[in-house]
Amino acid sequence: MAKDNRYKENYLDSLRIELVSAVERKLSPVAQKYGYSQTNLAEKIKWRPVVLLLGNYSSGKSTLINELLGLDVQKTGQAPTDDSFTVITHHDEEAVEDRDGMVLVNDPEYPFGSLKRHGKRFISHFKLKKVHSPLLENLALIDTPGMLDSVAENDRGYNYQEVIGELAGIADLILILFDPHKAGTIRETYESLRRTIPQSTYEDRVLFVLNRVDECENLNDLLRVYGTLCWNLSQMTGRKDIPHIHFSYSQTEQDLPAFLPMLGNQREDLKASILEAPKYRLDHLSTFIEDHGAKIDLMLSALMTFRLRQRKLFVGWMSFGFLLSLAAGLLSFVFSSNLNIGNQFETFAAPLLSGAIATAVAGLWYIIVKSAVLPGYLSRALSEPDKLVTLQDQFQSDQWDRTKDKVMAFLKSTEGKFSLFQLAKDQKALKDIGVKAARDVREALGEYKNL
Repeated sequence: MAKDNRYKENYLDSLRIELVSAVERKLSPVAQKYGYSQTNLAEKIKWRPVVLLLGNYSSGKSTLINELLGLDVQKTGQAPTDDSFTVITHHDEEAVEDRDGMVLVNDPEYPFGSLKRHGKRFISHFKLKKVHSPLLENLALIDTPGMLDSVAENDRGYNYQEVIGELAGIADLILILFDPHKAGTIRETYESLRRTIPQSTYEDRVLFVLNRVDECENLNDLLRVYGTLCWNLSQMTGRKDIPHIHFSYSQTEQDLPAFLPMLGNQREDLKASILEAPKYRLDHLSTFIEDHGAKIDLMLSALMTFRLRQRKLFVGWMSFGFLLSLAAGLLSFVFSSNLNIGNQFETFAAPLLSGAIATAVAGLWYIIVKSAVLPGYLSRALSEPDKLVTLQDQFQSDQWDRTKDKVMAFLKSTEGKFSLFQLAKDQKALKDIGVKAARDVREALGEYKNL
């Protein structure tokens, strides 16, 4: 069985590496060329699968982590005990190795380079722990500071919600823990669930956990807490349906209430979900490629529409200018033909003069088109970017809302001058990457189930 599991893990890991390589070699260069991303898109997906744990300071995150790892790695307690973001990953040695945040944000092995922008205050509350635990052989955990009710960003010294959003975008699974005493009433929890997490990831990557349920005095107390949490979640998530909530409590506690055996402890279910993170990573890599591919494709479609309209406008104005120059040349020929210049030059004067005038008119017209008409079209396109796309559904509308600023920035930086041929070539390559990635992942997950 252990050999089979190892084969599965190696199989998933090899495909993960292949997909990351496709992003790095094919998707990211296109993204950087057109200003969709300033950095390599593969930076945030090249590392191992990640599980992010969120919750208020008394929700039991640290206790859960210690039980999952079978080690006392994180400090525990009813009061706030640790206000740091802690990345916990595997270590071949038995001893725990601690590293500070500068390692995480500067080492290209890790996907946290973008967090450097949050400054020294954040970095001083960011750390790495390497732990020898079987659970961490194929994934990493990220513990987070407990969410608080009345704290401003300047109290923390960095933008907490932005950090949560970036980590949620990296994570393959997010556990949000609540406890019976503060069942979803924390302000920072509300901000995270209402805005930060929906903007950073998909809701199917989030598990809700009502932890420490052994502290409820009786079944009625638990039902009251559960009802309160359901109500608060409906307000925070904006969903009409109630998401599944896992009940959990520490298995080391004694003198448990009599009603708990009727519920069952879902600690093992959570552990099983966490261990599935490598499989989730394949789904998420496919989604990552399709999502960014769709956004870049929409961006390239808008740029192509711009260039096609620009070319049509240029051809139309230059065609009119060509006719105008012909008319000017013809008029000058007729006029000069009636002049008495002298027998020596009479044969050549009219054609030369008409040709010179036609060329001058064409050149002047070209200058007008390049300096006035085309910049005017660029200005109109920048003021009304929505006219560059035809959106088929709400999904595309959401994608465009996240993309059009980058389209405008690229048009400004290039002044609307870029290769239409290369654009079409890049767009085709982009679609091929997305189709292949989705097909490979579907085949791999089907094979994985049969292993």
